[in-house]
Amino acid sequence: MTFFAVNGLSMRFGGLKAIDDVSFEVREGEVYALIGPNGAGKTTLFNCINGIYPPTRGTVIFKDKNLCGKKPDRIAKIGIARTFQNIELFAHMNTMENIMLGRHRFMKTGVFHGGLMWGRRSFAGKEEIRHRRKVEEIIDLLELQSVRKNMVGGLPYGIQKKIELGRALAAEPSLLLLDEPCAGMNTEEKQDMIFWIRDIQDELGITILLIEHDMNMVMDISDRILAINFGQVIAEGTPDEVQRHPEVLKAYLGEDGTT
Repeated sequence: MTFFAVNGLSMRFGGLKAIDDVSFEVREGEVYALIGPNGAGKTTLFNCINGIYPPTRGTVIFKDKNLCGKKPDRIAKIGIARTFQNIELFAHMNTMENIMLGRHRFMKTGVFHGGLMWGRRSFAGKEEIRHRRKVEEIIDLLELQSVRKNMVGGLPYGIQKKIELGRALAAEPSLLLLDEPCAGMNTEEKQDMIFWIRDIQDELGITILLIEHDMNMVMDISDRILAINFGQVIAEGTPDEVQRHPEVLKAYLGEDGTT
């Protein structure tokens, strides 16, 4: 079975080719990083994977199923969750409520409807209790106990990034897409995020595909790396192989890799 593969993917916006014939495969259980300069096409690739953009050409295969043409909510139900480069939380809801929204694909009665409308002994009420227990596990994992009831709009940026990660985990994905999980974080917060990503991989068994500009973090945490520039693949391999690749040095450091 093919766990996850992108085959010949291209994406055009009018005359602009944002992604040009990109192919790669992610093995189950690994951390696979996607790197490249700003404007290389990384987020566009994520948007094609989770159904925000229909690709111009090519296929996205997950567990032997072609995802192209499927809507984001359907892809989430299949088992792919995502965080975003810009935080997408509900500022006037608290931490628990935001993470609880990640459980919507499992709910038969609607988010919060069960406990609020039908009481704890009803099917709907019992359903919500089960989902809240799962959310509490995520809150414990990410050490968010102290902000469980806080409105997220007033929380520090680094905490909000953790809450968004928690909401993605609440969907119990097989594949987790992380779009710049360390963006805007200080050194201590980045180290914490590295720790949690490793726990997600090792303890929860979730496969991770990430975009990240912090190269130290990428080299430290990734099993394999794909480098793209101007929408095209320029290198793929282990961290050691990719960081020494001449095309990667050219893309990041200059024409001859020394400037």
